[in-house]
This record gives sequence, C-alpha cells and structure tokens, in this order.
Amino acid sequence: MFGTILISVCTFMHVYVFWRAASVPFVKQHISRKGFVGIALIVWAIFFLGRILGHSGTGILAGILEFLGMNWMAVLFLAFLPLLLIDLITLFGFLMPRIAPSLRGVALVIGMMLSVLALIQGLRPPIVEKYEVTLPGLPDVLDGTVIVALSDMHLGSLLGEGWLSGRIAQVKSEKPDLVVLLGDIFEGHGFPEDQLIAPFRQLSATYGLWAIPGNHEFYGGSRTNLFESAGFKLLNNTWVEVRPGLVLAGVEDLTIRSRNGHNNDPISIALTGRPSGATILLSHTPWQAEKAAPKGVGLMLSGHTHGGQIWPFGYLVQKQYPLLEGRYEVDGMTAIVCRGTGTWGPRMRLWHPGQILRITLRRQGAASLHGVMNAPTRSKIP
Repeated sequence: MFGTILISVCTFMHVYVFWRAASVPFVKQHISRKGFVGIALIVWAIFFLGRILGHSGTGILAGILEFLGMNWMAVLFLAFLPLLLIDLITLFGFLMPRIAPSLRGVALVIGMMLSVLALIQGLRPPIVEKYEVTLPGLPDVLDGTVIVALSDMHLGSLLGEGWLSGRIAQVKSEKPDLVVLLGDIFEGHGFPEDQLIAPFRQLSATYGLWAIPGNHEFYGGSRTNLFESAGFKLLNNTWVEVRPGLVLAGVEDLTIRSRNGHNNDPISIALTGRPSGATILLSHTPWQAEKAAPKGVGLMLSGHTHGGQIWPFGYLVQKQYPLLEGRYEVDGMTAIVCRGTGTWGPRMRLWHPGQILRITLRRQGAASLHGVMNAPTRSKIP
C-alpha cells in the first residue's frame, strides 16, 4: 500500500513538473515536443524501475536504479514546490501571462539548485554532535561516561559496507564507554547480510554494545537477529544494569506496536523492577516522553524522524512527532532525538547533514565544574 501511494504521488508530481516545464521559453526553444515527452517517459521509467526492481533486487544494477529513482523522487519534490508557488501567485498564468512562463523557468532553476545542495549534503559523512547531560542518580565514579549513538543508518543497497566502515571509524575515534544503535539500522531489503555485519565486529566498548529495533527491522520479516550477529545485545522491552547505578532500558518500536494494535505499555514493562540509580531509555520512535519522565528516566534517546531529512518535510513530520530532532527538556528529563546517521530513500538532505550523537554523562553538581557543551535546548515539547 505504501509503495502504491508513493508511486502515485510521484507520478502526479512528475506529470505536473513536466507539464509546467514545457511552457518555459528556454525549453520550447531548444527541445522538440517529441524529445521532451521522450525524456519525461524515460525518467519516469527509471523512477518506476528503481522503486519496483531496485527496491526488491540486489546487485549493481538494482543499486543504480534505486539510487537514481529515489533521488529523482526528491528532485521532483524540490521542483514541484517552487513551480506550484509560481502558479498560485500567477493563478496558473491568468495573472501576468507574459512573464509567468519565465517565472516557471526561475522556479525550475531554484528547484535544481536545491536538489544539488541536498545531494551534496546527503552524500557528506555524518557529523558528530556533542552533548553533555546531567543525569540524576549517576554515581560519582561514572561521571564523564561517554555514549555514542547511531540511528537510522538504513544499511542496504544504497548504504553498504564501505559507507559503514567510515561510520565505524568515526565511532572508534570518540573512544566511547557505551555504544547504542537506535533502530532502523538495516533497511530490510537488497543487501548481503554478512558483508554488512563484518564492520560492526571492529567495535568494542567498556560497558557494552546495545541496540533496539526500529520499524525497518521488521519489514520483509524480523531482522532483530542481525543485532546479535553484529555483536550488539538487543533491548526489547527490558532493562540491564550496565554498571552499578546506571540502568539502560530499551523498548520495541512504538510505531510497529501501534500498527499491530497492541495495547500493552512497553515503557512501563521495560522500566519495571529496575534497581535504583540513573536510567537511560532507548526508544526508536520519540513518543511518550511525557510518560517516561515521571517514571524516573533521566535521559531518553530516539531517532526515526530524520529531522524531516529534506526541507520542508520537517514541518509535516513534526505534526506526528513533536520531538523532531535535537535536545529537549520534558518534565525534568532530557530527550535527544538523532536526525539519522544515514538517509532513507534519496541520498539527499536539506539542510542538515547526518548525525552521530556523542553524549557525556555528568553527575548532578558536576556540570559547573566541567563546563557545558550543548546544542540548543527546547524546554518543552513544541
């Protein structure tokens, strides 16, 4: 159903963009009508094959088709928006009929420029974003503990072993005490599992390697076993005391639970019976922060949203996920949402690059001694 809707929406944008582009003076003067229609059909076919064959297939050809098809989807969107804006301003050419076609040309140029910027940003390595978090109940001996978190890598046909090896090198350079994967690590199609697992085995951390599932770990069948193959221990509605006084809890993906109609309360289940001390909650989907805070969670780490990935999608995504990306304070609990280490679909981002989280834990009263390096903080759920 999702694939059908996606293809339908992109086909509509495709027809609209080429329809409006056909009236641009430069296009009319330099490209024949038959040639223009031919280009439109060829590009649409690449998108369609990328979605159907590339998405479900393996190998170099499938990867190329998916890369071209998914990126064309983003280009369409970034061209569609300025073209639609010009049409609304000119009432589809009824106002300013003489200059409306030229304005559409300007809109197309803007769309192409945004697409180039998004592609450059999407192909860049993710940045390491540093936070310091004061964690209530953290023992003095654990002050300065470093957590490195990765989310939404979507390893598969578009992001493979070479890209992952670069991310592993970034993680190792931060010398973490604890490494966590926040879900959607595996895309769910089109990848040789052994090749993608191997780079993870280079990782080690004093307090362990931990992971929670995201929604993509369940597409095409459960892939949660891949975490253990990669050397990570899975936290699925449970907790573990990684060191005396420091509890790490993890929950199943809340969107999958919602779609399956489950009425259980995974956050309560995951936190029940834990010992006293500081608690960190891992939840792929940044929902129910207001439920976790009163249960004594000091830090909640999430992903899933990609920060909208391509502007202005973030405004729409935030309607469903109020905690979109970055740091928030929710009823005394710190919540940090990773905007994704990789990309989903298009290898494009606008405006922010991918992200790896590096979080230094501080005991209460220690922040003033060490200084605080934090990204902007939202005091409440927006």
